[in-house]
Amino acid sequence: MLNQENVNKLITQALAIEEENAKEAGAISYMARILVQATIPHSNQDVTTFERTNGKLSLAIMGHPKVGLPYGTYPRLLLAWLVTEAVKTKKSTIILGNTLSKFMAELGLKVTGGRWGTIWRMRDQMQRLFSASVSCVYIDDVSTGGIGFNIAKEYHLWWNPKQPEQADLWQSSVTLSQDFFQEIVDRPVPIDMRALRALKDSSMALDLYCWLTYRFSYLHHEIEIPWGLLQTQFGASYAQNNQGRFQFKRKLLLQLKKVAMIYDGASKARIGNYGLILTPSKSHVKKI
Repeated sequence: MLNQENVNKLITQALAIEEENAKEAGAISYMARILVQATIPHSNQDVTTFERTNGKLSLAIMGHPKVGLPYGTYPRLLLAWLVTEAVKTKKSTIILGNTLSKFMAELGLKVTGGRWGTIWRMRDQMQRLFSASVSCVYIDDVSTGGIGFNIAKEYHLWWNPKQPEQADLWQSSVTLSQDFFQEIVDRPVPIDMRALRALKDSSMALDLYCWLTYRFSYLHHEIEIPWGLLQTQFGASYAQNNQGRFQFKRKLLLQLKKVAMIYDGASKARIGNYGLILTPSKSHVKKI
């Protein structure tokens, strides 16, 4: 259930987004298309390989055994920021800045310390994301193909989590692998960073927002996507049985309500006889 405080907050953010489009607000951002079609985990995993499927596309994410897989909202926000910087600068080496607090503020995150604070969580997720590799395969009755890449070639995080405001002598940076860099520069998905900040409390809401604004960019006729296919794409942690599908459907519809408050086009998605019906609508951010 959405409580009234969260609803009011989303309404306020939605009104601000409606008043000024992403280009005018300087909020045009980008996400990696391959990670919009199939996404990283929502929650912590006990394994180092995670798979999701979207139709005939299968995506596997491999984490370093000593670090683990990236999960949750932080790596999604981080990915959007990194992809945006890469698209705008056309450079694979991205400077993260010399203070952790300033960088987190750019992602719309509050800076809190302690064992469960945002500082340690962000640093942990950055390490997980930068250590991860991705493998995708596409298989149909006629042909097959695939692509694989590391997220980062190298990275250096000089920030001291105990002193997030302190500027370091060296700026933290990440150099994206050439394959990943080429993938995101050639085929980025335009999104509105303000929408991501508004939906940052839910990784599924972030996934739905990016997926819908991408899907509507090329959808020309009404389509119904079965719940089972949506579950393998967005909810791999739910059991593949009637109870699991029910829980997944309830979660997706709740998050869809949040997305529709920020992105009106998402309201074009409705419940069908066996899945989610998408009716052609405007993408949230037009292709540049």
